[in-house]
Amino acid sequence: MRQRGSARHDRWVREVQIRGDMIRLGQLLQYTGLVDSGGEAKRLLADGAVIVNGEPERRRGRQLHAGDVVAVGEEQVELR
Repeated sequence: MRQRGSARHDRWVREVQIRGDMIRLGQLLQYTGLVDSGGEAKRLLADGAVIVNGEPERRRGRQLHAGDVVAVGEEQVELR
């Protein structure tokens, strides 16, 4: 994972390289440390606190691909 400043959102963006064509949202949240557990991921998703490409996302199984951006609070991850 690399970090870079993001002028468009004025916060740090972590770039994450994924293997294969996609990763599921729940897996990404845990892999990147945005959540500590699957239960925490479920709660955040149910509350609409996970943003994917600028829109609230509630599906833990959503498929993410290179170029997608996921944000939780002030943390943001961009897939490569």
